[in-house]
Amino acid sequence: MTTPAMEATGVTVAYGTTTVLRDLNLRVARGEIYALLGGNGAGKSTTLNAFLGFLAPQTGSVRVCGIDVAADPLAARGQLAYVPENVALYEHLSARENIDYFLRLAGNAPIAATIDDALRAVRLDPAAWTRRLGGYSKGMRQKVAIALAVARQVPLLLLDEPTTGLDPQATSEFNTLLQDLRARGSAIFMVTHDLLGAAEVADRIGFFERGHISHEVAASGADRYDVRDLYRRYAGATNAAARPEAA
Repeated sequence: MTTPAMEATGVTVAYGTTTVLRDLNLRVARGEIYALLGGNGAGKSTTLNAFLGFLAPQTGSVRVCGIDVAADPLAARGQLAYVPENVALYEHLSARENIDYFLRLAGNAPIAATIDDALRAVRLDPAAWTRRLGGYSKGMRQKVAIALAVARQVPLLLLDEPTTGLDPQATSEFNTLLQDLRARGSAIFMVTHDLLGAAEVADRIGFFERGHISHEVAASGADRYDVRDLYRRYAGATNAAARPEAA
């Protein structure tokens, strides 16, 4: 069986006396887009931090491409790229210069043709490649961040609220980009509040409730999902997270 791009098995994470993740089980295959939806406080950010190696679970294991994140976080991070809600790139540098710099920082010898291929792959307008990022829109910044992942050739992409602040056209372009990356064999894991955007692009959607995935739905048929059913599940998960007893 092919090693999954990311996997959590029986993961529990607590901050003091507050348990945030409760027996979390999650698996994302290569060439798959997985969207995790849930209310504020459900544990989505903690899940990302566990896969990034910023915290160790009290029980269970977290693996990236078969690497135990707690045992070797640097090796695990070498297999993924993380794009936060607010992309942190250098405003005074161009798209090309940002990617060149971060490739060098990661110990990769940058090749101009590889950088150009990555920028082309994310469909960033070539006229913008040499412009400073200070004048970029949020959607353009995200494309540069993802182009860095493409240039690094990492198998896993973690996205935190990727469509927040994007207009409908930019959201559609972003979802097309994710589909292109999936076709290249990349695994994409995104935490989001955008139910309709997730339904458009995700192969599976998990609903996070009180620190674990309470429901999981896979795309099927031409319509992919029953959006009204998704909304009911999402509303239930969001309401659960808002209750006082929820973590």
